[in-house]
Amino acid sequence: MAAISGKVFQNINVSQCYQQSRHFSNQYRRDCFAPFNLLPFDGGKVAWTSISSMQLRTFSTPQINFIIRGPVHCNAAPSTISSLDNIDFQKLQNGSDIRGVAVAGVEGEPVNLTELVAEAIGAGFAAWLLEKKKADGSRRLKVSIGHDSRISAKKLQDAISQGIAGAGLDVIQYGLASTPAMFNSTITEDEALFCPADGSIMITASHLPFNRNGFKFFTNAGGLGKADIKEILGRAAEFYRNLNSTDGLKNSRGKGSASIEQVDYMSVYASDLVKAVRKAAGNKEKPLEGFHIVVDAGNGAGGFFAAKVLEPLGAITSGSQFLEPDGLFPNHIPNPEDKTAMRAITEAVLHNKADLGIIFDTDVDRSAAVDSNGREFNRNRLIALMSSIVLEEHPGTTIVTDSVTSDGLTLFIEKKLGGKHHRFKRGYKNVIDEAIRLNSIGEESHLAIETSGHGALKENHWLDDGAYLMVKILNKLASARASGLGGGSQVLTDLVEGLQEPAVAVELRLKINQNHPDLQGGPFRDYGEAVLKHVENLVASDPKLVKAPVNYEGDK
Repeated sequence: MAAISGKVFQNINVSQCYQQSRHFSNQYRRDCFAPFNLLPFDGGKVAWTSISSMQLRTFSTPQINFIIRGPVHCNAAPSTISSLDNIDFQKLQNGSDIRGVAVAGVEGEPVNLTELVAEAIGAGFAAWLLEKKKADGSRRLKVSIGHDSRISAKKLQDAISQGIAGAGLDVIQYGLASTPAMFNSTITEDEALFCPADGSIMITASHLPFNRNGFKFFTNAGGLGKADIKEILGRAAEFYRNLNSTDGLKNSRGKGSASIEQVDYMSVYASDLVKAVRKAAGNKEKPLEGFHIVVDAGNGAGGFFAAKVLEPLGAITSGSQFLEPDGLFPNHIPNPEDKTAMRAITEAVLHNKADLGIIFDTDVDRSAAVDSNGREFNRNRLIALMSSIVLEEHPGTTIVTDSVTSDGLTLFIEKKLGGKHHRFKRGYKNVIDEAIRLNSIGEESHLAIETSGHGALKENHWLDDGAYLMVKILNKLASARASGLGGGSQVLTDLVEGLQEPAVAVELRLKINQNHPDLQGGPFRDYGEAVLKHVENLVASDPKLVKAPVNYEGDK
């Protein structure tokens, strides 16, 4: 067995702050979303010994449904500033997200998402938000922060909170949460929960390995775009540079003390999902009564779905697995595209003779399902299922997908369902933004969905929400039963009948070394375009290969 570094071991210990028990008890599953131990709390002060090493305390039992009111002052003493590493902040950008290495111990992957970097990013986001919201000083802006189950989540949450509070903005910490819930906090109207938040941050790196982490940002207008992230990182880099001097540190961190509140928002988010299913079933209290539905959360943040959504609706959830948060992901990668993960939920459905299986990624913005016979609803089949549901509600609407969907899916959407299939650039934000653009020019679109499982609906504020996608599927089950149709998940299977699937589908992801001689020191984009042109020429010279007639990949 490979040796595990002291740093990794230290972070595993940190993760125990929200993992009170490793036993798979129903009580733990119900309580795992309580926002306990979010900050070391003692008399209204944060007991931090340093930025890089926080003194953590644990409660003897989980604290359920509470709000800590009043200011939590951020008087953290920095570690030696002169030893700051040179960090290229722009390299932390990953499209419309920020991602980096947060845990040491993996060879060849040095840590670049430290607590000081996270604090700088928090300060950068605060400055960006103050400018965008044009705050006039009449009230303090509020930022909500949540995280998935990663072992580095706590330290990054506390650090980014420091950066935001140091800029004079109030912070609301949700603890273990889902990405969709973080956006929802910007549109929820509830003063008791300090909502709506002016901005929101989700600490996650989706399905990436345990040593990675990152940030997703939201306002009530939706997720931030690439240009916004670039600007925030630029501001963060400036803040980080100021940490090199005592005066710069004092000026950068601000003089005011903003408050840090702790709120159980996930219960509110889950309750809204329950209400959505009940409404679709004619306000029946338990519209899923008798349905056996198993959930696989992959030890990510989706474990709440079994106890807080399905069970209140009457569903049987025995056989659900990996609901407890564990940032080392010991069972399988929380990724609906991963074959091992899909095999795990399929086996759980068949073993428990369940009607339906549901699987989430780490932060619950992606999902997939399995019917009672073990047939998967992921990739093209998930898109086909959601298209069937949406086109029943909105006949003729345009379904926007990424470019790697099959021609068989196009035939299914356009010939069988009577809709329009619009393939666009890869990237969930690209697909969502394209659907929004189509609506703005008069072409109706109600669904934007990527092959990876990111799916967004117009009715849900164009948020890529894996839990809400599953709610739409549950709505179909509940409404079918209310109409006198039985057969468990057969109603879902019937909806994708006739979908032509490719005989072979292989996706290759090539990692390009930017220091390779072929680049000749030139721009990466130029090299990429040259490679694409070479591939295009190869396709044109081979009669067995055909380039997709409509392809937006590579467009600027």
